[in-house]
Amino acid sequence: MTIADRKNAHVDLAVDQQRRAVGSNDFDDVRFIHHALAGIDCADVDLTTSIAGIALRAPFFINAMTGGSDRTGQINRELAIAAAATGIPIATGSMSAYLRDESIADSFRVVRQKNPDGVVMANVNANVTVDQARRAIDLVAANVLQIHLNAVQEIVMGEGDRCFSHWPERIAQIAASADVPVMVKEVGFGLSRNTVLRLRDCGVAIADVGGRGGTNFARIENDRHLDPLVDYSFIEHWGQSTAASLLDNAGVTGIDVTATGGIRSPLDVARCLALGATACGVAGRFLKILLDRGVDDLVATINHWCEQLARIMAVLGASTPESLAHRDLLITGELLQFCRARGIEVTAYARRSTQETAADSTPAEGKSPA
Repeated sequence: MTIADRKNAHVDLAVDQQRRAVGSNDFDDVRFIHHALAGIDCADVDLTTSIAGIALRAPFFINAMTGGSDRTGQINRELAIAAAATGIPIATGSMSAYLRDESIADSFRVVRQKNPDGVVMANVNANVTVDQARRAIDLVAANVLQIHLNAVQEIVMGEGDRCFSHWPERIAQIAASADVPVMVKEVGFGLSRNTVLRLRDCGVAIADVGGRGGTNFARIENDRHLDPLVDYSFIEHWGQSTAASLLDNAGVTGIDVTATGGIRSPLDVARCLALGATACGVAGRFLKILLDRGVDDLVATINHWCEQLARIMAVLGASTPESLAHRDLLITGELLQFCRARGIEVTAYARRSTQETAADSTPAEGKSPA
């Protein structure tokens, strides 16, 4: 199978997963506690935020999807048009194929051509050299370099990699040499706290937890196998969900944490921000809208998400994305079981606004309460 055939198959299988999705994931175990008098005016909500010092119009972006064929180049073109029209960042799909075959460069270059002033993220795997990483950055004039971690996908892929021990050293080399912030992201199996701390020590600026719940690349690669005796379906539920990964990384400092994987709506964006994410990446959901309904509907959807997220934040009394991290959450179901097993105390999440109010009412040093 050629690179182009593989990339096209990935798109078809990813969209098919979206169309067959049952609709539930671990985000349904995260509920905001409603305080009916906490609301603020929608006009007072500011969606802007930043990751690694880069300003974002809204706390979500179009995450890495595709590239490497004529068809996927057209998809990238339309995704970039949507990013330019809405002002949100966009990541290319894995550019590792371009580093092996420069003839497919245009399928990635178009992301910058159609989005000349926006935030663009280049995406490569953890095997690339420093020079190759620079080539990927230069091709799309990237503001951020994404390095994806996909060991689970690789072992299911017939033609995949089988050597992973050099990844930490390679990531550290690239992070030290790149002229732009480096983001390391999982592709759907989650980043544990141990991993995020190790990435921070490697000089990585952003860790995207990329958890289970969205596009399942183990299933995609398993579906690509032509030999019925080669079956990896037993591995399809590997890893941690996005919500679990965020809870596992609560309180980590010195590195921005973003969230990807299973984000279905503006409410899921709000949940991620409340669980500590700086911003969220959306891939499969936006890809399905693009392919089913076209670029104009994708632009409209992204703009609606911004409006709907702002309204949710107004009800919660959160004027900025960062302030959602002080809103009360109830953690239930399997997610609560995960937290108990990992020793994560979740009770405090349900009392955060009370603690914030108490802190605000504490008299300043040297003063007595009125």
